[in-house]
Amino acid sequence: MGKISVIPFGPQHPVLPEPIHLDLVIEDEKVKEAIPSIGFIHRGLEGLVEKEDYNKMVYVIERTCGICSFGHGNGYVNAVEKIMGIEVPERAKYLRTFWGEISRLHSHLLWAGLMADAFGFENLFYQSWRIREKILDIAEMTTGGRLIYSVDKVGGVLRDVTPDMQKVILESLAEVEKEFKVLMKTFLKDSTVQSRLRGVGYLSTEKARELGATGPFARASGVSCDMRMLGYDAYYALDFAPIISRDGDCYARCEVRLNEVLQSIDLIRQVFAKIPDTELSVPVKGNPDGEYFMRVEQPRGEAYYYVKGHGKPNLDRARVRTPTFANIPGLCEMLKNCELSDVGLLVVTIDPCISCTER
Repeated sequence: MGKISVIPFGPQHPVLPEPIHLDLVIEDEKVKEAIPSIGFIHRGLEGLVEKEDYNKMVYVIERTCGICSFGHGNGYVNAVEKIMGIEVPERAKYLRTFWGEISRLHSHLLWAGLMADAFGFENLFYQSWRIREKILDIAEMTTGGRLIYSVDKVGGVLRDVTPDMQKVILESLAEVEKEFKVLMKTFLKDSTVQSRLRGVGYLSTEKARELGATGPFARASGVSCDMRMLGYDAYYALDFAPIISRDGDCYARCEVRLNEVLQSIDLIRQVFAKIPDTELSVPVKGNPDGEYFMRVEQPRGEAYYYVKGHGKPNLDRARVRTPTFANIPGLCEMLKNCELSDVGLLVVTIDPCISCTER
């Protein structure tokens, strides 16, 4: 038996985009156990529902996370609308789907850059973020914001995407698709990238299910779970299927996310081909009285939203369970017996969002 040591990893570390802390039990250069510790940036957002009007809480819930802010607001308003029996206009559903996929695009391209940086391919990092800027430009054109959109409200949406804007968006996405396919070839075919990713950080299908993994992390291990298949917003009208891989390693997690970028572009094209000409919202009267449990597919995976009210402007409870929280057990499992030098890379492959995890 080699020498046993315990090494603190994070919350501040050059390769970590998020403040997660791990106590790594090391034998020589092998990780034998990883013990997570979170709570460094807890903000108490969920407690604000007792003080703020449920309509204003949309903007608070959005700020659970900057990167996947639209998904948080969307999950919340869907839950409130179900409690109040509100039927949202079809155009609003399609627009929510569009912004949801724009959010997924910029999140996955952000992750691709961070992943390239983690294994030392700086040019790949720059190119990923350069392409991402075009997605942020689309978000800014349609919502006024590049990260925080603030276009969702209980009863519908606040902004429209005109036919002229749709034309510009589709032209921009065609450029993104063309440039991204070149980038994708480097990610998936370059021998140096493959040497860092293939066979590293394996998580079996059985373990992924047992530990409750979700999102691209789970789909890369062969678990076919995608909450968009439930048909919320306008997903019921779109033609797509979950993208999965059965390899369960870092390469598979990279492959799944990269293919989801192309899938999101296709879904946006379907949205604009089918979007109906209806109202953007309906009048909302009264206050939520009841409870509802909503599930949506964030860029990082499945997120739960539990909302409870008793007929007052202030809700009794709003609870969020985020994908990173669900994926930490899987992360700790795949860190077992890995090389110490691979720890930072493996943490990035789950696309952690500690801001989401610590509401």
